[in-house]
Amino acid sequence: MSQYQQDIDNFATLKAAQNGTWEGINPEFAARMKVQNRFKTGLDIARYTASIMRKDMAEYDADSSQYTQSLGCWHGFVGQQKMLSVKKHQGTTNKSYLYLSGWMVAALRSEFGPLPDQSMHEKTSVSALIEELYTFLRQADARELGDLFHKLDDAKKNGGDVAAIQAEIDNYETHVVPIIADIDAGFGNEEATYLLAKQMIEAGACCIQIENQVSDAKQCGHQDGKVTVPHEDFLAKINAVRYAFLELGVDEGVIVARTDSLGAGLTQKIPVSTSEGDLAAQYNAFLKTTEVAGVEDLTEGDLVLKQGGKLVKPERLPNGLFRFKDNTGFDRVVLDCVTSLKHGADLLWIETEKPHVGQIAEMVNAIREQVPNAKLVYNNSPSFNWTLNFRQQVFDAWTEEGKDVSGYDRAKLMSADYDDSELAAAADEKIKSFQADAAREAGIFHHLITLPTYHTAALSTDNLAKGYFGEEGMLAYVRGVQRQEIRQGLACVKHQAMAGSDLGDTHKEYFSGEGALKASGEDNTMNQFDV
Repeated sequence: MSQYQQDIDNFATLKAAQNGTWEGINPEFAARMKVQNRFKTGLDIARYTASIMRKDMAEYDADSSQYTQSLGCWHGFVGQQKMLSVKKHQGTTNKSYLYLSGWMVAALRSEFGPLPDQSMHEKTSVSALIEELYTFLRQADARELGDLFHKLDDAKKNGGDVAAIQAEIDNYETHVVPIIADIDAGFGNEEATYLLAKQMIEAGACCIQIENQVSDAKQCGHQDGKVTVPHEDFLAKINAVRYAFLELGVDEGVIVARTDSLGAGLTQKIPVSTSEGDLAAQYNAFLKTTEVAGVEDLTEGDLVLKQGGKLVKPERLPNGLFRFKDNTGFDRVVLDCVTSLKHGADLLWIETEKPHVGQIAEMVNAIREQVPNAKLVYNNSPSFNWTLNFRQQVFDAWTEEGKDVSGYDRAKLMSADYDDSELAAAADEKIKSFQADAAREAGIFHHLITLPTYHTAALSTDNLAKGYFGEEGMLAYVRGVQRQEIRQGLACVKHQAMAGSDLGDTHKEYFSGEGALKASGEDNTMNQFDV
């Protein structure tokens, strides 16, 4: 017996025990509502999706072609439409996640208005967006299951294949998928990180990404001025997130440790070393210093460290920050990643300045010398000029191979003049295979694009506004939007149903019977799309 049928029987038994006071309750309707609300709380979602991520991580370890992907979404509707599209075109939600970008929360969800990615937005905006995304995904489930229940009723009434439809209901694949959620640098000290992590997990997050920047000096990973913290400070925050998962019973919760050291040349403080070669000493070894022969080499307020049997003075800027040695980013990244994995992190995020498989692989291979199963979440960032980067990569490869590149100007490869060239075609092929190549060669388990729906909203709105306020008028919307929705079978062309009108009608019928005042009658203009 299916769970659906079991629920009907259980509700029927419960109804019979009420001495006739529940005559207005239909056990099958109650069972349907239960099926449509599979996840009762955010913690139910977090536990369910954490197990999915753990399974996917194990499958990737066995076969690197089994990598996962996501797109960043800044509104529940955007996330819902993304997952509807994935399920429609791929036939499954398997290996597809959502990404919650702190950048987009700052730019699009703050009560202050648009903000830079510097942790200035309200921290509770992050957990609120997680809850919103899952609300919309659960609504997508309820809507589709509602359609299946209507099909089941029609099959029962008209002699259709009831068993086949019942099997669809019993084996229904949810739109609820893992969210990798950005907690920035933790929005404060380790206690603040713990409190926000709890709120995010309670909203449904099974995976939290945290970075090793200074919380109150946080910068976007693709901008200058980044300041990192000593490992001890970062590990305390990793511990805080893990404790939050464990306290809430999400034992399989996933932590992504992000390092910005490749592009960060500054640190806010010098950790205290208690023994030669300890973690603090390793961190301090990267500081830019000058040797001190005596007190005459010091000025008022200077700091002195003992390193390698010598006294050295770390270079300190007027703002009190300390500078790292040049060209140490690679080694600092490796140390960051190994340290994080050995102290509770599950996945890594290395913020790079360009999408280059070879560069990423070099760092990952160095990490894997100490942690063999190390794997990455990688930002396929819109901050990269992908076209220019890959055209230059092809140009450089062809030059090294001795191929004639005299017809190209490397500095101007972004020009539309090259769009139909052999080089541009080769670059596009490399972009197309980037995720598979990087998953295979550079240990990337999860590929995400942080801000794609920010850019698609801007582009589609620009295209519509250009025509609608120009010569095309209403045709700009009809031809560019509505007709395309119809031709491509987008469910949201029936926007009333997408917003829950049909679900509401069904519930009214459950609650009020024949007296229900429904919106889906013959005068509903949505009927025009039943063609």
